[in-house]
Amino acid sequence: MATDTKKDYYEVLGLNRNATSAELKKAFRKLARKYHPDVNPNDKVSEQKFKEMNEAYEVLSDPKKRKQYDQFGHAAFEQGFGQGPGTGGGYGFEGFGGQGTGGFQARGFEDIFGNLFGGRAAGPMGPQKGEDITYTVEVDLEDAIFGRAMQVDLQREVNCAVCGGSGAQPGTKPRTCATCQGTGSISQGRGFMHFSQTCPTCRGEGTVNPNPCRACGGSGLTSKSEKINVKIPAGVDNGSKVRMAGMGAPGVNGGPPGDVYIITRVRPHSYFERKGDNLHSQVKVTVKEAALGEKIEIPTVDGMVMLTMPPGVQSGQQLKLKGKGVPHLGGAGVGDHYVTIHVVTPTNISEKGIELLRELDRMHPENPRQDTIFRGFRKR
Repeated sequence: MATDTKKDYYEVLGLNRNATSAELKKAFRKLARKYHPDVNPNDKVSEQKFKEMNEAYEVLSDPKKRKQYDQFGHAAFEQGFGQGPGTGGGYGFEGFGGQGTGGFQARGFEDIFGNLFGGRAAGPMGPQKGEDITYTVEVDLEDAIFGRAMQVDLQREVNCAVCGGSGAQPGTKPRTCATCQGTGSISQGRGFMHFSQTCPTCRGEGTVNPNPCRACGGSGLTSKSEKINVKIPAGVDNGSKVRMAGMGAPGVNGGPPGDVYIITRVRPHSYFERKGDNLHSQVKVTVKEAALGEKIEIPTVDGMVMLTMPPGVQSGQQLKLKGKGVPHLGGAGVGDHYVTIHVVTPTNISEKGIELLRELDRMHPENPRQDTIFRGFRKR
């Protein structure tokens, strides 16, 4: 397959370039079940697609090769370009099922299918937990402080209702793999270079499915949209996780289902600013209120409360309301509420007001700048 006619590896797997390793595995497994030659006997188109997806996954599942591919494309693995695995620096996917002289056979299915199904190098695949699903929801600050019950629209894969998750057409069942005789592994090499690796025909499952379910295409899975009830606990913050056990993707080979993780994102509030489990707000006061230390009414998470200011409170000074913050998530205790005072200087003062201020200054002579001594920079 010449470089200029090769499809983009990400396009082959139906992924974008930011796909995670978990997304790579999921996409590969789905396509492998769809285009496997045992599922599509004598189908040259499926055979070609199966080779293409194997080649794409073999590169993208390896961080080093993926980096090379992202930088240079298919040219990174051509003859004479860098050090690629296989004969002559290329991958050589000439032989379907790894019968060529290139890297596909050299690496075998151990890396491709072994890593895909939980890191097993050989042998039938045992029960495995299904994939977890993450879902982000936005909540108001009020919901984060007091908690909230809400519904989330969730789309997930579930076992096919027609085949029950087996992937086989009703009335049929998978048969023992003829290549490995149901062991899930095959022996390779000669003499002392003898080793076992995952069977390329059944991908380590020990069985093949010649009659795939028409409803799910043999994957055993279908997509389902549903509403689930979620209890957002008090104290969540940006990035907090709420676990819904057993609500994720179905398990493999009888394994338990995965979980759903609800990730919270708290919307900014127009009055309160959150810092950890403490809340911050600002309040404006008059010169008289600040000088005399009067009581003022301010908003808190529990409604309006009276705040007693100390006499002579200064602009920018913070006062603490203990226990008026955010509850500690999953533990005892509550944060505090810090109120920053801003003294408002009166404007448009009358003549009488000016005289009263001057009289006040004569009665209480102070120089707030007496500690400020700066003689300027020396000229050079």
